[in-house]
Amino acid sequence: MSHTSAQLDVIIAGAGIGGLATALALRQHGHRVRIYERATELTEVGAGLQVSPNSTRVLDSLGLGSGLARTGVRPVRLESRDWQDGRLLGVHAMNTDPPQYGAYHYLIHRAELLDILTEAVPSQLVHLGRAVTDVVRNDDRVTVRLSDGETVSGDLLIGADGIHSTVSTVMFGTSRPRFSGTVAYRALLPAHEAEDLKLENTSTKWWGPVVEHHLVHYFVNSGSTVNIIAVVPEDDWQTESWTAQGEPDDLANAFKDYAWPIPDLVKRAGTPLKWALHERDPLQRWCTGRVALLGDACHPMVPFLAQGSAMAIEDAAVLARCLDQVSRVGVERALQTYEATRKARTSRIQQGARVDTPETWKLRDWIYEYDATSTPLIDPTNTLSTITDGDTAT
Repeated sequence: MSHTSAQLDVIIAGAGIGGLATALALRQHGHRVRIYERATELTEVGAGLQVSPNSTRVLDSLGLGSGLARTGVRPVRLESRDWQDGRLLGVHAMNTDPPQYGAYHYLIHRAELLDILTEAVPSQLVHLGRAVTDVVRNDDRVTVRLSDGETVSGDLLIGADGIHSTVSTVMFGTSRPRFSGTVAYRALLPAHEAEDLKLENTSTKWWGPVVEHHLVHYFVNSGSTVNIIAVVPEDDWQTESWTAQGEPDDLANAFKDYAWPIPDLVKRAGTPLKWALHERDPLQRWCTGRVALLGDACHPMVPFLAQGSAMAIEDAAVLARCLDQVSRVGVERALQTYEATRKARTSRIQQGARVDTPETWKLRDWIYEYDATSTPLIDPTNTLSTITDGDTAT
């Protein structure tokens, strides 16, 4: 742990991927953290996710590289294919030696990544079954009310409490999501049940007759499981939930006309999870006083660029750098620096994910090359200039 001249007492709302990564990054800079989480145990629903080089770079800096290497799968390439004949539309070579983007690209189950983060955060810092329900600010402290009625105070509050963030609602009001007209199915298939399909170690996206109709598959769980994400246009399902179940026949019928092996793959997928995809515009503000938002709480995005978790991990690294050597009187400016540094990038990715097409694959170079551990910090008083680490101190 790298101790600095100032040590802040930081409250974090939410113990998901973003909240835990933030706790680790802040502790690395010498700050005290307390995490308050609504759930009574740390479990992760859903299925796989892609830990792209821009997020691996941060996780490596937090000492989590060995955990990723232990359970993550390194694909040899990312592929884009046509739904009718399977022809290649685009290829990104990944995980070369040395890796193309300076860090590895991993495919991993969400629960595995959460476990890696949880193991690294001392358990006494995570308070389960205690959600932040209200926020009271004053000039030099922030006080939160918890779901059990207790109040706690700290130097600042980080709202990493997800797409339905209470902190965001309290501080900035309720956002109005728009239903995208599409739903996503997620399913996990034991790899041995797909051996005859000859799937390669790739992350492959099959583009359908319209961009809103596509499927992605890749291996997770050290290669023992095939992760399937299938997106389908649908107007009459608007449930934004990670735990709702879909109908296997609906999934199979939606992809029955795709090139082999997709029809066979989805038929074997069992009962998938299903959730409606909603779009949200970038927030005008992430920070106010001693309160800042992070991850899905401030830039939720549809999954078409596979960058939701990555953006939260990047946020954590930049936030910790902005707070390095900052005393209590410098917190507000440091949070403004964090917002100024992160907002343009996350807004571009948030909006780009909505219209992802085979032609937008070039955006991935820009996404993957980003280094949140060293990117210049942006002076909030002049967005055309930058400041270096430490200059946020007052």
